[in-house]
Amino acid sequence: MKSFSGSLSAAGLALALALAGVPAMAQAPKQAAPAQQSIPLKPASPASIAAAKEILAMKNASAMYANAVPNLVEQTKNVLMQSNLNYQKDLNEVAIIVAKNLAGREKEIGEGMAQVYANEFTEQELKDLVTFYKSPLGQKLLASEPRAIQFSMSYMNQWAQAFAETINGQFRAEMKKRGKDI
Repeated sequence: MKSFSGSLSAAGLALALALAGVPAMAQAPKQAAPAQQSIPLKPASPASIAAAKEILAMKNASAMYANAVPNLVEQTKNVLMQSNLNYQKDLNEVAIIVAKNLAGREKEIGEGMAQVYANEFTEQELKDLVTFYKSPLGQKLLASEPRAIQFSMSYMNQWAQAFAETINGQFRAEMKKRGKDI
């Protein structure tokens, strides 16, 4: 099975954005943490959850969040270190302890992702997806999708750079009409 890294890029982006906010909260520990907005999920059958987990396993979803705990510990340590330079040695030592204490908690992400899949698809749809991913075309999709997404992202970036030049040219032309060279 190929890497999952690109096949749920929107989910990966959302996770990265969510995880990026954690150190900001570490900067202001004296303030109350904002209430987290929970996603309303309907109860799911054990079979739905099992099928969702199987799909996520086939997509190697755990690779996306495997280092979430150590990365968040490191980010939090770095933020704390910025305002506590005298405690650098202690913070480095404490980071090891905290990472060890929280090791394995990234599995909560996988459980949550399975819940989300079970919320978005019926039990039968999830079973059909498992069947599809086990088919030759499904296997090809699992193998080829990360690369296709990577190339698509590369194409979008190239397009955006070229289009930005077009926009820049139009700004300059319109400003020139106003007698202002930029």
